[in-house]
Amino acid sequence: MSNTTNMFAPEVRQCAVHTVLDHEADHPSRRAAITSRAENVGCSAHTLLEWVKKIEVVSGKRARVPTELANRLIALELENRELRHAREILCKASIYFAQEELDRPFKR
Repeated sequence: MSNTTNMFAPEVRQCAVHTVLDHEADHPSRRAAITSRAENVGCSAHTLLEWVKKIEVVSGKRARVPTELANRLIALELENRELRHAREILCKASIYFAQEELDRPFKR
């Protein structure tokens, strides 16, 4: 994670990205459009490129999982792992108590 502070408001970012996307055809390449707009905004071309990529991911134009969905997937995988572990413990406990109920030694 970056140690720098966010110097640009979300509205400024969104406006800059939409300007790049709207005027991309006016430039010979996307890089030229980004470089031109970055100078107007006062950020680096790399920073503006990252903003454009993020908007494209969120809107579905770029094949990548949005950050929110990726974080949700990680949380669900962790919960799934914990539930499987709890299920395994409960299965072993029920086998143990069933064996004890029948007065037979527990087989491991």
